[in-house]
Amino acid sequence: MAYKITPDCIACAACLPECPEQCIEEGDPFYRIDATKCTNCGNCEAVCPTSACVPMDPSPRTEMRGAESDS
Repeated sequence: MAYKITPDCIACAACLPECPEQCIEEGDPFYRIDATKCTNCGNCEAVCPTSACVPMDPSPRTEMRGAESDS
């Protein structure tokens, strides 16, 4: 699972030198992560002063947990 950068980003660039894959780039108005290159190392999350680097949500599940069928 890759990381993403939320709108809480203040574009301080603290994350840029921490990414071993160099998958973070400047965006407007906040930075963004190329999910295809991200290796989920978490370095960006560790240094972000606004906690804007977060793991991406997993894809939605097609089944519902706890729901039982009456058939």
